Amino acid sequence: MVSIALTIVGIICLSLFGLNYSVDFRAGSNVDITTSQKLTEAQVNPILDKLGIGEGTTINPGDDRMTIRFTNVLNEDEESQLKAEITKLDEKASFEVNTVDPEMAKELARNAIYAVLISCLGIIIYVSIRFEWRFAVAAIVSLLHDAFLVVAVFSIFRFEVDLTFIIAVLTIIGYSINDTIVIFDRIRENLRFSKLKTNHDLAELVNKSISQTIMRSIYTALTVFIAAFFLFLLGGESIRMFSLAMVIGLLFGAYSTIFIASPLWFVLKSKQKNKPAKAS
Repeated sequence: MVSIALTIVGIICLSLFGLNYSVDFRAGSNVDITTSQKLTEAQVNPILDKLGIGEGTTINPGDDRMTIRFTNVLNEDEESQLKAEITKLDEKASFEVNTVDPEMAKELARNAIYAVLISCLGIIIYVSIRFEWRFAVAAIVSLLHDAFLVVAVFSIFRFEVDLTFIIAVLTIIGYSINDTIVIFDRIRENLRFSKLKTNHDLAELVNKSISQTIMRSIYTALTVFIAAFFLFLLGGESIRMFSLAMVIGLLFGAYSTIFIASPLWFVLKSKQKNKPAKAS
């Protein structure tokens, strides 16, 4: 019920707000300015208006860094003029300009979707061969749940989505399927030595398997969570969104492994019709 509620909230937020795409997925120019003193929007906005490039810009000031996001691609003259004007405010300012044209932005977004779908397809094939199709379906639903909720959180709080975010989602999928496979392997092992007569016996087997592996799953997620959390607090600006996505995804991954993947397999398995025994 909690998962369904979170998913519905996520769908509503994505429908209303969408995602805050970075320059990686939107055409335009992104100018990162490293400064020796703090610059404010009040200082920069007149410069943008003077150059005629102020419309549709987003300014993110910091203590020693400022990012200006342009919806249009800056040409060489506009770049040089902008650098000259900013240098008048801070002679030690350094610039990094990233530009993405519309076709490249569409291709990057398309390839990011392909990466997630192909990875899910590979997991389905592997788990189906290694275990059975019910395990594969339960695992993929769990993984999609994790990935979707991370995307929904980024949509709700308007965090920037860039290429490192896609890398984080794929990494989360890898960690989540690892924990899920551990529980599934224990379920399969316990099935070999059990005599199931009712669905209650099957439920007891699943509960027993989770209990036997839950501490291992928690310890694995916790150790990676600690590393990702401090990377988020102390890491550089370029990997901050990656670290944040990892922190959120690890929490959802640990939750879904226990509360979604295994119970969903139980539901699918309990509906299986046993074949009648052959006459001797």
